[in-house]
Amino acid sequence: MQEYDKSISFDGRDIRLKVGRFAPQAGGAVLIQSGETCVLVAATRAAGREGIDFLPLIVDYEEKLYAAGRIPGGFLRREGRPPEKATLTSRLIDRPLRPLFPQWLRDDIQVVATTLSMDEEVPPDVLAVTGASVAVLLAKIPFYGPMAAVRVGLVGDDFIINPTFKEIENGDLDLVVAGSPDGVVMVEAGASQLPEQDIIEAIDFGYEAVLELIKAQREVLKDLGIEQVSEEPPAKDETLERFIEDCATDQIKKVLSQYDLDKKSRDEQLDAIKETVVKEAIASLPEDDPLKVKTTEEPSAVNYEFKSLTKKLMRRQIIEDGVRVDGRKLDEVRPISCSVGLLPPRVHGTGLFNRGLTQVLSIATLGTPGDAQALADDLHPEDEKRYLHHYNFPPYSVGETRPLRSPGRREIGHGALAERALVPVLPEQADFPYVIRVVSEVLSSNGSTSMGSVCGSTLALMDAGVPIKKPVSGAAMGLIKEGDEVRILTDIQGIEDFLGDMDFKVAGTEVGITALQMDMKITGLSMETIAKAIHQARGARIHILEKMLAAIDKPRDTLSPYAPRLLTISIDQDLIGLVIGPGGKTIKGITEKTGAKIDIDDSGTITISAIEGEKAEQAKKIIYNMTRKLKEGDVYVGRVTRIIPIGAFVEVFPGQEGMVHISQLAEGRVGKVEDEVAVGDEVVVKVREVDGKGRLNLTRLGIHPDAAAAARAAVSN
Repeated sequence: MQEYDKSISFDGRDIRLKVGRFAPQAGGAVLIQSGETCVLVAATRAAGREGIDFLPLIVDYEEKLYAAGRIPGGFLRREGRPPEKATLTSRLIDRPLRPLFPQWLRDDIQVVATTLSMDEEVPPDVLAVTGASVAVLLAKIPFYGPMAAVRVGLVGDDFIINPTFKEIENGDLDLVVAGSPDGVVMVEAGASQLPEQDIIEAIDFGYEAVLELIKAQREVLKDLGIEQVSEEPPAKDETLERFIEDCATDQIKKVLSQYDLDKKSRDEQLDAIKETVVKEAIASLPEDDPLKVKTTEEPSAVNYEFKSLTKKLMRRQIIEDGVRVDGRKLDEVRPISCSVGLLPPRVHGTGLFNRGLTQVLSIATLGTPGDAQALADDLHPEDEKRYLHHYNFPPYSVGETRPLRSPGRREIGHGALAERALVPVLPEQADFPYVIRVVSEVLSSNGSTSMGSVCGSTLALMDAGVPIKKPVSGAAMGLIKEGDEVRILTDIQGIEDFLGDMDFKVAGTEVGITALQMDMKITGLSMETIAKAIHQARGARIHILEKMLAAIDKPRDTLSPYAPRLLTISIDQDLIGLVIGPGGKTIKGITEKTGAKIDIDDSGTITISAIEGEKAEQAKKIIYNMTRKLKEGDVYVGRVTRIIPIGAFVEVFPGQEGMVHISQLAEGRVGKVEDEVAVGDEVVVKVREVDGKGRLNLTRLGIHPDAAAAARAAVSN
């Protein structure tokens, strides 16, 4: 392919597309660049495998530390398991890409995005999303695109497109919008309790920029003489579809209209219809019947057509009757119950959230600054996290069995969404210096466990005594779209997520939105429908919040007796070395003496932690005395540490010592220092002088008896 270079400008920020120079054997490849951030995206298609009944799409995003001029740590000195941010970016690319492939496509498709260079200004993730669309189009894969993504920030009162890392950090909004010519296909955002209308305007603002990128991609194809591929779907034999409709429609409709059925009973009855009605009817056909031959050769065909019929009937019931499979109205939330403090106080805080058959247990743990998660081996400027949210989805939560493995993309993504929802309401580090970890254990799942995690975690944080600014709740919205008919569903359950067109999760406080995530199964959604869904979600969020506040209406005033007690003290940066001591000797000594844990950051802030508050106070007192500025005339009790011919060194506080000159040891002439003091003696001394280099000159002369008595009393206390 010929080399081609195109530049697109947004508010003075350029995006460049370079085609034809890299990865010539890939189906399609593009280098997309903004500033000094470059991402190479390649898409490749391979022939489908026998028996596959889904789209086998693989999306991988890779971060290489050479992109920032760094060498990986560890023994191997090469990149290993992807960091969490890379996994989240893989999902960010996948989510708007997947619904734009034809549903009938069964070929293997792989998209690989690799960050080759990254500055400290431009995030690579949205570039990778747009690059994926370009690569797929260049690979001539059937695709209902082009598709593009932009990030929207809010600085002051102004929305900006593709803000820098610093603008994101300092702003009140971090929103990614992806769209196709048919509308918005994906939204992901974190916000500082922004009103619903601000979020809607931000999405609309971002989609306008998306349309510009879509236009630019079409120009690339035109300039290169590439026709966008539009393959015909494989010929479909409707015989099986009509057969299943004729023998199972009435029975399926009957099950879907039994509103008192729980999930398990509904699934069992639908499975029974498939096995005893459909499959038995097929089995009774003559051996040479084409339908029987087809289903014998393709056993999965019956399952596929039965599911399609169930989906069609459920959607029709919602569109025509306005009633859902559990009898709820379209905007009705399932029954909710909440509990806190379920586990012993060894666990610092717990919250149990139930919504219908979805149940999430969240556990909060308070740690010290040294427990913060270091983010050394990824490309992003953030170097550590002090709030960690982990989400677990065991197989028993859906009544299944499978081996337990390390967290997958789903677990990482749901945990990150819940984390993003709660970060805006956490107390400032200066006010609450704890590192906080929340683990959400999904005990039962029937839709929207990520929003259940948000609610359960809010309960756990308040139970742990974390002074959050506002409680956060969340709800998942769904969509059924048939032609021009659109129905928005509040608080979707599993079957509505599985057979519906949208999963739109919205979390926030009574003031505004803190996080949202929208995924589509159709090729786009209008702003009018998105706005309606966001406004409808508010009623659900407030209803859920009221149920949560009935269980605990504010953070507890006290922490668990087993949570560490933290004290902080600030010292001059040039005294950090004094506290640490040579080889860490001083700080280790304080820890051994008091049992407290001590963390020091580069600014000179020292955090002291211990389960028993007295131990933390003891360590704080030692450090305070070590680093306090001594004044001329102050009187202390010290210990003689060493003797030289011209005087004795006396340690006033751990790490702080001064010299008593031989002439200042006693009244009259002193022949030898050893005649007056010995190593280990306790002596009362007065600060005679602090010289220009900070050295202490001490004396034993001229000390008033009352001052000496006070110094001895201070030591005994």
